[in-house]
Amino acid sequence: KSGAAVPASRRTQAVMSARFALYFAPVRGSLLARFGAAWLGRDAESGAPLAPPAVPGFDPARLAALTEAPRHYGFHGTLKPPFQLADGSDAAELRAALAVFAARQAAFTIPQLALRQIGDFLAFVPAHEVPALARLADACVSEFESFRAPPAATELARRQAAGLTPRQSALLARWGYPYVMEEFRFHLTLTGPVPEAPERNRLAAALAPLAAPVLAEAVPVQELCLFQQADRAAPFRLTDRFAFAA
Repeated sequence: KSGAAVPASRRTQAVMSARFALYFAPVRGSLLARFGAAWLGRDAESGAPLAPPAVPGFDPARLAALTEAPRHYGFHGTLKPPFQLADGSDAAELRAALAVFAARQAAFTIPQLALRQIGDFLAFVPAHEVPALARLADACVSEFESFRAPPAATELARRQAAGLTPRQSALLARWGYPYVMEEFRFHLTLTGPVPEAPERNRLAAALAPLAAPVLAEAVPVQELCLFQQADRAAPFRLTDRFAFAA
């Protein structure tokens, strides 16, 4: 029945399967935010589906397939990767800690983004090194570590199977993710894997003029965003924005 109480065991299971992530998301309503949401076909904050732009040489079905993976996560740049809450922690405590942390951070700017190929996918990355961005990511990883439950052995094994360096394996064991600290590379993912180089190059060439107005603007980093998913099958939603100090 619609009004029936949910058993405690099911409520506990739902809480335990939920994941949180600390991400950069563009300022609400900004050109970058609008472009990223439309490109992926979903607004992570409202949850609304969006019509992606027309891309010469790519039919909508193919483009939807190429953006399926990042659409699940929403348009973002990772600061602390997705995690389940540790025993004894809850979402209210996490939000309270995020508010305190954000109030201590000074806003800064990424002067310019660039469209790049990273391995077999496309992303926006800072055109030049931004030390403040690396410091912010390091702080997010370390300061919220007490909220992170250890990953399952199967997840660790899956990541190890990807062929990690010894240092990446050590970071995985310590922080639950191999691409943090000195291995961190900030990026705003635009596609999932595009294995064939000719198609990847064609997509990059078609995307470049569409992205040109976005890449001409500086990007303010002035808040920390909390994303959440109810379970691994559910898309991530941007649930909270925590403003930095002026």
